[in-house]
Amino acid sequence: MEIMVMKRIGGIILVMLCCMTLFGGCGKKIKETITNRKIPFDDVTEFYYTYENINFNASFQRYRFYREGGKYMFQHETRKKPGEYGPTTEEDITNTGTFELTAEEWKDFLSLLKDGTVKARKDSGESGETGPWMFIYWRNDKEKYQVFAFPSYDARVCFEEFCSAIAHAER
Repeated sequence: MEIMVMKRIGGIILVMLCCMTLFGGCGKKIKETITNRKIPFDDVTEFYYTYENINFNASFQRYRFYREGGKYMFQHETRKKPGEYGPTTEEDITNTGTFELTAEEWKDFLSLLKDGTVKARKDSGESGETGPWMFIYWRNDKEKYQVFAFPSYDARVCFEEFCSAIAHAER
């Protein structure tokens, strides 16, 4: 059991080191704001990442980071319909969980967002795309600028790997 926990922790550390190397984070102080809207890290209250494939081998993945009662929280849900078309439903859930993050894990999460951009939200049901859809919320948010975008595909992949490592770590 202890070996399994150590492997999971090692996996999370490896993902973070990969991301730090990829984005030049080694030896640099993390910016205290998120990009073009200058959102202070301390003001971030919630972040959603959702991806859905309704084509063959339908799938759905949601990661949610949020603050609740002074705690840093993480929630995830995976749905799969192997060999079928979507959309997926609650009956297709294969993995889900909600748990408290450490302050260090919350800081690591925010560091992965630091170079992204935030723009105005434009809801449209006509796009038909699979996502990912990313929304960020913060204190004093006027509910106008909430759509988040990573600076690159590599940054998004690094975020996904971080989320997967946390979702599968034993607590």
